[in-house]
Amino acid sequence: MAKPEKVEAVAEIAESFRNSSATVITEYSGLSVSQLGQLRRALGSTVKYRVAKNTLTKRAAEEAGVEELNELFIGPTAIAFIEGEPVEAAKALKNFAKDNNALVIKGGYMDGRTMSVSEINQLADLESRDVLLSKAAGAFKAKLSEAASLFQAPLSKMARAAAALEDKQKSDSGSASDAES
Repeated sequence: MAKPEKVEAVAEIAESFRNSSATVITEYSGLSVSQLGQLRRALGSTVKYRVAKNTLTKRAAEEAGVEELNELFIGPTAIAFIEGEPVEAAKALKNFAKDNNALVIKGGYMDGRTMSVSEINQLADLESRDVLLSKAAGAFKAKLSEAASLFQAPLSKMARAAAALEDKQKSDSGSASDAES
């Protein structure tokens, strides 16, 4: 019979798996409590970094339908449950791991599939969602401006031709009246 605390912990971890846009599994052995605090601050408010027992985490992963991660739950394990922007959290984890060799990224889960360490590093190398949206908006605006110029070119060409024809008619009528005098 499972203890109520363990049942509650499994349910809480499973709920975190379900509510997360992504999760990153890490090994934290060798990190001090203050370093773990620094990491949590670096991850921000949209990421819950939780140290959990492997057996409870495996049960929670199975309950949440992400049992593919079970092979990563070996040794001292902590999980970053990302509820916000996965790119920003991956960057924070990558940078912290670069500065603190004791933090090892083991893998992760996003969009219904497991992620390798190299995929998490690629995710960390991406620009943030806001930057990518800004670049896309700029590209669309440039193409729209280009299209507007192309559509306006025949009209302005026609207006210049009409102005030239009018000037020619005026000069022809002016030279015809000069010829009559």
